[in-house]
Amino acid sequence: MRKALIERKTKETKISLEMDLDGKGNYKISTGIAFFDHMLSLFCKQSLMDLKIKAKGDLEVDMHHLVEDTGIVLGSALKKALGSKEKIQRYGTSFVPMDEALSASFLDISGRGYLVFNCEYKKKTRSEFDIDLCEEFLRAFAYNSGITLHMTVMYGKNMHHIIESIFKALGRSLCDAVTKNPRIKGIPSTKGIL
Repeated sequence: MRKALIERKTKETKISLEMDLDGKGNYKISTGIAFFDHMLSLFCKQSLMDLKIKAKGDLEVDMHHLVEDTGIVLGSALKKALGSKEKIQRYGTSFVPMDEALSASFLDISGRGYLVFNCEYKKKTRSEFDIDLCEEFLRAFAYNSGITLHMTVMYGKNMHHIIESIFKALGRSLCDAVTKNPRIKGIPSTKGIL
């Protein structure tokens, strides 16, 4: 069973997250940031993992701590749920359009956390959830899960659509990468570890 339960409590945030990698895309998410909840639900639907997230943070300061810490917890849960990483496909690629926006996600479950984020846009949405928060979430997720993630926004004008295409692309590429392939024997690396 590829499942994980991670809890994190700091002076800034309190987060509880349950993950089932072999789910159906079911979710129950409450972070106190409606736009972020929406993006995480889209991620779940596209990744086909089941997620329960209950998070509280110092939103009176701003959204940064809660968004980044949610990325930390999600990444830690993924790493735990993957276990030995035997028979996983390891790599995932996805291009996802959302109206005028197009984003591409390329990832490798390499054991080496790294993020390349190519996005030129700085315009904020009405919810004040901007592209900088999206990048902070992705960085925390990539580093704590041990994946190499390259995210590129090909083009787009509406920030909501751009961020939505990012979360959907991430979900779809992750779905491919964590899928087990019966033809793969052991760890998908010539080094023998990931």
